[in-house]
Amino acid sequence: MNLFGTLRAPRELLFGAGQRHALGTVAPKLGQRALVVTDARLAADADLRALVGQLEAANLAVLVDSSTLPDVPVESAVSSADNARNFQPDLVIGIGGGSCLDMAKCVALLLAHGGRPQQYYGEHTVPGPVLPLIAIPTTAGTGSEVTPVAVLSDAERSLKVGISSPYLIPTVSICDPELTLSCPPGLTAIAGADALTHALEAFTAIRREPVPGIAQQRVFVGKNALSDQFALSAIGLLWQGLEAACKDGADRAAREKVMLGATLAGLAFGVAGTAAAHAIQYPVGALTHTAHGLGVACLMPYVMTWNAPAIEPELAQIAAAAGLKGPGEVVPALAALFARIGIPATLRDLGLAEERIDWVAEQSCGITRLIQNNPRPLNAQEMRNLVAAAHGGDRASLT
Repeated sequence: MNLFGTLRAPRELLFGAGQRHALGTVAPKLGQRALVVTDARLAADADLRALVGQLEAANLAVLVDSSTLPDVPVESAVSSADNARNFQPDLVIGIGGGSCLDMAKCVALLLAHGGRPQQYYGEHTVPGPVLPLIAIPTTAGTGSEVTPVAVLSDAERSLKVGISSPYLIPTVSICDPELTLSCPPGLTAIAGADALTHALEAFTAIRREPVPGIAQQRVFVGKNALSDQFALSAIGLLWQGLEAACKDGADRAAREKVMLGATLAGLAFGVAGTAAAHAIQYPVGALTHTAHGLGVACLMPYVMTWNAPAIEPELAQIAAAAGLKGPGEVVPALAALFARIGIPATLRDLGLAEERIDWVAEQSCGITRLIQNNPRPLNAQEMRNLVAAAHGGDRASLT
């Protein structure tokens, strides 16, 4: 076996209860004029005000931008960067869920390099370092605090789009599970299911030939020896903690497991990438306007059923990590876990009209970066069958 691994991560990652209180000592080492990117709800939150107070106590000039919208419309990121230029920030701090962190990444990019987000779509298109960036997640899901990705919604394309570059990985990430204690059960479930899907897709992604330079040619290189360690640990932590965190938001041990699992999943898919579940979710989300985490989690049991012949060793390892008896239990147990925390079982339940199945399949096949990362190939007809199975709740048709 040719043992190959690659890892990209923040320069510094702080994890643990209370670690948010380190912001006042971390930030001054990176800049003196901090743009805090968040959303309107968090802007009024006591925890955020306390974080801003730390910055001001450390003699930083602070501008709070609370304009982040769900799914980060492209024009909102442009406006945010334009509005911040007069302040001349030398540091960007994203505080909030995945949209806030993605917004912070995009603003840090535009402030450093100008232009519009459309110039940077795809992989390795960011020309150099962005402004120093601190990420402080308040949900446990996207892993954006450690990934090289910023996802935006582009009205012209009617789809979400991604900017993928190692330059977008935050300089410092502060992951404090206490910030997730107030996260409601529904959002905890959606975010945590998103994280588990990240870990599963990273662990079962295609394994590419590790030619020298592959990590410079691709942002997402496929599964490898390092990403597998993070993915498998994430699967175990999320399987143990997610349902408990949804049932009792004050369960600190469960919150810690879910947040650590989400962060490790981010470290895994940040180099391995995701695959078919994410490809299908992009058009599904555009049509149904449902949360990203709901879509990918709904799709995951169907995608894993299709992939099963190509991932037999991985299914055995997932079963061991999840405390299951064998590989055959993985997909049914995953579907049952998602059902218990309120994830819809079918694309019909998500609101996808049956007559849009063909369009979703066609659009999904066009997202080649993700489809090429899937461990079992999917041609157009197979993709159509997969989407139809997920719409009708028929996993058996995929075996």
